[in-house]
Amino acid sequence: MKGFGGIQQLMKQANQMQMKMKKLQEEFATREFVASSGGGAVEVTVIGENQIKSVNIKKDVFADGDAEMLQDMIVLATNEALTKSKEEYKMATDKITGGMNIPGMM
Repeated sequence: MKGFGGIQQLMKQANQMQMKMKKLQEEFATREFVASSGGGAVEVTVIGENQIKSVNIKKDVFADGDAEMLQDMIVLATNEALTKSKEEYKMATDKITGGMNIPGMM
């Protein structure tokens, strides 16, 4: 029964890791990530890992009348904000898991 204590310790560590991950997920559900494009003409805020909270467009962008350029700026800012969110989430999970790729944790 020598090895049983080791298993109990591993289970305890796994439970602690699971609690930390749950707390992290709750934190990221409300955390905001902001990115802009076009020199600040378009600003996108995302929350969590994949939810857009807001899109702000400066009025002078509409004066140009270039819809395609505006669309490109929105896509660029959105992708950048989502990338920031994913990168920070990955760094936070790596800190908790020690960089192990644990299924269901990402």
